[in-house]
Amino acid sequence: MYKTYWTYIVKCSDDSYYTGVTNNIERREWEHNNDKDPSHYTYSRRPVKLVYCEDFNDVNYAIDREKQIKGWSRKKKEALIEQNYKNLVKYSKRKN
Repeated sequence: MYKTYWTYIVKCSDDSYYTGVTNNIERREWEHNNDKDPSHYTYSRRPVKLVYCEDFNDVNYAIDREKQIKGWSRKKKEALIEQNYKNLVKYSKRKN
């Protein structure tokens, strides 16, 4: 039996995005909204809403994808969330 891992993006109440990895997407969204630790990024930005996730059978692929997305601009993340592949390509082009 394979375990499933998700790379996900939640949108915070301040309109920022948080990207992470989990093996239980429903539980993780609940944790973001109910966490008791004020040092965590989403604590002061609640409520958060799950806006994107993709699944993987290997945690290493999920972590690699998380790192990739974390390096993206806000516009590129929004293109991914909206599944706007034209803009995803547009915001992927390097400026010389």
